[in-house]
Amino acid sequence: QVQLVESGGGSVQAGGSLRLSCAASGLAFDVYSMSWFRQAPGKDREWVATILKYKDADTFYSDSVKGRFTISRDAAKSALYLQMNSLKPEDTAMYYCAAGLWLGDRRSVPGQYNFWGQGTQVTVSS
Repeated sequence: QVQLVESGGGSVQAGGSLRLSCAASGLAFDVYSMSWFRQAPGKDREWVATILKYKDADTFYSDSVKGRFTISRDAAKSALYLQMNSLKPEDTAMYYCAAGLWLGDRRSVPGQYNFWGQGTQVTVSS
């Protein structure tokens, strides 16, 4: 059974930092590109960042988080990370990790992903 389990969420003040983790099991982690999405109540799921499969490992960020967030992966641990710095109240959302075999130019499209985690809540207070 494939599982993606997020952790590391919590409540922080604006300007603070959090590091999210996503532990993957039951899949060939190295052949999947991995992404983070977030979703606030009443809003669509929003793409945050992508790191391509291990052999490539290129990274991509949404304009809203570029320069503040860093996505990374650890092949030995089958883990995905999102370092979030300079957090803003607008970053408040449920954060999800996702795995996709073939994203092409559609990395920001939720339907392109094969597996999803259950999410971890991030709350940023002003």
